[in-house]
Amino acid sequence: MRSRYLPSVAGAGLAVLAVLAAGCSDDSGTPSEERSPSASSSKEPGPGDTASGAPAEGSVKVERTVATGLKAPWGLAPLPGGDLLVSTRDIGKIYRVDGRSGKKTELGSVPGVAAGGEGGLLGIAVPPDNTETVYAYLTTASDNRIVRMLYDPDKPQGDQLGAPDTIIKGIPRGQIHNGGRIAFGPDKMLYAGTGESGEGGLSQDKKSLGGKILRMTPDGEPPGQGNPDTDSVVYSWGHRNVQGLDWDGEKRLWASEFGQNTWDELNLIRPGQNYGWPDAEGKTGGSGFVDPVEQWRTADASPSGAAVAEGSVWMAGLRGERLWRIPLKGTEPAAKPQAFLDGEYGRLRTVVSDGNDGLWLVTSETDGRGTPEKGDDRILKLKVS
Repeated sequence: MRSRYLPSVAGAGLAVLAVLAAGCSDDSGTPSEERSPSASSSKEPGPGDTASGAPAEGSVKVERTVATGLKAPWGLAPLPGGDLLVSTRDIGKIYRVDGRSGKKTELGSVPGVAAGGEGGLLGIAVPPDNTETVYAYLTTASDNRIVRMLYDPDKPQGDQLGAPDTIIKGIPRGQIHNGGRIAFGPDKMLYAGTGESGEGGLSQDKKSLGGKILRMTPDGEPPGQGNPDTDSVVYSWGHRNVQGLDWDGEKRLWASEFGQNTWDELNLIRPGQNYGWPDAEGKTGGSGFVDPVEQWRTADASPSGAAVAEGSVWMAGLRGERLWRIPLKGTEPAAKPQAFLDGEYGRLRTVVSDGNDGLWLVTSETDGRGTPEKGDDRILKLKVS
């Protein structure tokens, strides 16, 4: 049962699990994103469970609710000065949210969005050295693609976005598994997490853009150096549905990913590596495949956004309705993962570091799969320690 809260309450619920239960997405062809929320499993560790190590010390405090009344928010891009851009999946609009007052200003609609199932206007990103351009990952009638648009905040509300310039197209689309997260890396390249659109074989097909992590120049071209194939934007493969991307202080890329019947994954991404799908799900030790760093049982995660802050990876859970913290020691977990906000705010879609000791967190109760209540959906400001 979902526990509600008053806006003035700043405390966050904390649930430290005795075991790491892992997993992810679907059975009988039904993606976990589309299932009704379910309670966390309290089962004993089974084969493949990670149950060693002591629980981590730490806490999460909900400092304030920044904005309410958002409809199916998906992507979040912080701007210098503390304001935020947020995309809305089903109506294809981008808004600017004042990071202090929560006031929403409509930038405009992104042409060509064909929302349906898990598709629509998904991730957004702003280059670190150019806040006059907005990148967006969207589902069209024929594919998923990434576009860029000029952004002029001095123009009238609703007319602040220029015409979209497609930088890459042909990413497979489907009712499920459209991926959608985009982010600029420390190398100033643009990265994108894609899904295999429900066709698992695409993940192992290096000629397909589905089931991959892509790395490209801001113009959508292969960057050459750093990619396994200098003529391709494909960076890693064998993915099912990558939903979260972020880098740690050593410039290592971490990605959250939906599994199928058993395991959701947190992966450390290295160029040219095969992460196993559809031949492997979770930790298998299979030859030629990279095992995830951590894994979760189906009911506990369905991870969407991921962020690195305060020495940990943070994952926002949809079906799991909680925020996971995975403390790191180099490339390995430093302790058992912790779960915060368990059921308090419903489905959690996106988490982004604020660059200091805090996080921005976006809920996802109004996308047709949650149980929205007054004020949903929300952007929350969190402080972590």
